[in-house]
Amino acid sequence: MLIDTTTDNHVHTSLCRHAVGTMEQYVQAAISRKLKSITFLEHLEEGINYAPRSWLTEEDFELYFAEGTRLQERYRDQIAISLGVEAGYNPDCPEKIQHRLAQRKWDIIGLSYHFCRIPGQEEHLNLLSREKKNIRIAEQCGSSRLLSRYLDTLIEAVQRIRADVLCHLDAGLRHQPDLSYDATHQAKIKQLLHRVKEAGMALEINTSGYDLRNQPFPHPDIILRARDMQIPLRAGSDAHRPEDVGRHFDKLPALLAGAASSQASVQSGN
Repeated sequence: MLIDTTTDNHVHTSLCRHAVGTMEQYVQAAISRKLKSITFLEHLEEGINYAPRSWLTEEDFELYFAEGTRLQERYRDQIAISLGVEAGYNPDCPEKIQHRLAQRKWDIIGLSYHFCRIPGQEEHLNLLSREKKNIRIAEQCGSSRLLSRYLDTLIEAVQRIRADVLCHLDAGLRHQPDLSYDATHQAKIKQLLHRVKEAGMALEINTSGYDLRNQPFPHPDIILRARDMQIPLRAGSDAHRPEDVGRHFDKLPALLAGAASSQASVQSGN
């Protein structure tokens, strides 16, 4: 099996303040879709100046674990429930992130990068935001240059933070429709995948991309490269509504079968 589509490895809830629905509603949605397991991957950020807040406080995580533990017991005969975290990297304070992660026992640690510091700006810039203010600042800074910074920071993050899976690799500046990867970006992606491999991490296929660009994050070419490198792949919906759980998972077997066919064709010289 190239990827397990019976598990949704990336789900958010209203606890992160930019999603809707309770934890139990997501569990029930996963059961209705006949999934075997679901992983909550709530946001953890450190040292970020941005409003409105889109991550959990330590008090929120106390509620998260209490409710998650209750749901694990209640639904143990129907579905496996994992309590994970999506740790957002901040190059200004990696030690603080490491310390916070070490304080709890997470089933899964996902690693991502959302916020960067812009000279002259008090607030951090949310690189993955659809808000007009963020898109405008990104354009003013230079989208291509910001994308390079995004990839460089992910390379650093993989080396500094011990995690299980790298989330939505190429989702940076995803609301910049005219942005494309140049040779410099491609080289950085290649380096990043090597770091992921060295760290023993998996790569997420984030199916939220289908709703934005009719293909997942990362791009299928990157997925193929990861498969060539024998990097494990994990499916994640990045659900922010219960009805998003497992979205577009039905497209992944054909996508990966096509990638495998392309690989075989290249190896045979066709």
